[in-house]
Amino acid sequence: MKIEQIYTGCLAQGAYYLTSEGEAVIIDPLRETSPYLSRLKADNVDLKYILETHFHADFVSGHLDLSRATGAPIVYGPNASPAFDFYAAKDGEEITFGSCRIKVLHTPGHTMESTCYLILDETGKESALFSGDTLFIGDVGRPDLAQKAASMTQEQLAGTLYDSLRNKILPLSDDILVYPAHGAGSACGKNMSKETFDSLGNQKRTNYALRADMSKEDFIREVTDGLLPPPAYFGQNVAMNKLGYTPFDQVMSNGLTPLNAEALEKREEDVLLLDTRPAGEFSQGFIPESIFIGLEGQFAPWVGALIPSVDQKIILITPPGKEEETVRRLSRVGYDNVLGYLEGGIQAWNGSLDRIDRLEAQQVEGGLSSNEILMDVRKPGEYEADHITGVPNVPLDFINDHMGEFPRDKELVLHCAGGYRSMIAASILKARGFQNVKDVIGGFGALSKTTLPLVSQACSRSN
Repeated sequence: MKIEQIYTGCLAQGAYYLTSEGEAVIIDPLRETSPYLSRLKADNVDLKYILETHFHADFVSGHLDLSRATGAPIVYGPNASPAFDFYAAKDGEEITFGSCRIKVLHTPGHTMESTCYLILDETGKESALFSGDTLFIGDVGRPDLAQKAASMTQEQLAGTLYDSLRNKILPLSDDILVYPAHGAGSACGKNMSKETFDSLGNQKRTNYALRADMSKEDFIREVTDGLLPPPAYFGQNVAMNKLGYTPFDQVMSNGLTPLNAEALEKREEDVLLLDTRPAGEFSQGFIPESIFIGLEGQFAPWVGALIPSVDQKIILITPPGKEEETVRRLSRVGYDNVLGYLEGGIQAWNGSLDRIDRLEAQQVEGGLSSNEILMDVRKPGEYEADHITGVPNVPLDFINDHMGEFPRDKELVLHCAGGYRSMIAASILKARGFQNVKDVIGGFGALSKTTLPLVSQACSRSN
């Protein structure tokens, strides 16, 4: 048996490709299926099953397109009720591929259909656990995403998750390798490690949620503490994964329609111009009212966090040659309504351009004018750990709901950790009519190296 983790960094998502004696299994595939189909052909193996650990909220799975292309059945655990043909596996059931077996472990809590898959190798040894969003490296799945569908509170779901972990996972052998669906950077948990797999024994020793002395009450309190509201697109992605979606090839064909500058000028009012160039290039000149979310960052999750509906009509301005990558990465989180892209990129635009001025950290250190205000757009946890004394925090994640916290009578100077998120925030504010907006090059990383006074959980620094 061979196990390959196919990790996509911008989504912090792990899909899995397993083979044994001419048969393959794919677990939690991404939206685009061509890499899997090419791999199956190159390895000369038949895809026997497509295993889904649950209805994913943070990305659109490739299960439907992959099943259409290969004829392989889609497998869910108990409590799943998708609107398409699937195989409903029972708790404790074993299914086979090659000379290996897969034991189905129903582990509700993150969602009520959440299921882990335990692999028994050719010798019958339990060797690997594909834990989905039930168990991460360093964390467990957040229990608040399925409240409405399950008619349960997040505390009730957390209690269910506690039981699943104690009854189904903790009794397993320490030397089993745990392969989760996500790593650090995903919004599906709070404290995920940068490591993408680990032994179960090490997780029993180091994962706060698996402490042997942890009561159910303690677990519920710790797992639910500090949960930020989930991005708006999560529920929409669940619906797509459960009900179906437009085939990937059709989405790509529609999105790769070349458009000229005149088409952009005559666009309907509800069409969003999305600029994905690097932050420095965007700042020097962009089409008025366009929004920046650069490809070089966690592009797809930020699109999902900041563009409220996956049905939003979008026209792209991309770096040359990046049109296909942009449409593909948007499709991974369900933003399928891309009308096309500006052919020739920003150089093809013959109208006026807007810009966002950028300041060096030393310029901020030298003192802002009486009409300028420095604002921090990092996440609350980052701000609480370290921030510049007296600087208010309005997290980018919630900017659409907190626009009133940005004073319109001031010149705004924004910073994040490194300059990516602050440029996103600046572009949104510009599009909303804020004219005097700047950002800080290098963000807090650069500001913290100056003599500006800091407030820190560890210590404080003053001039």
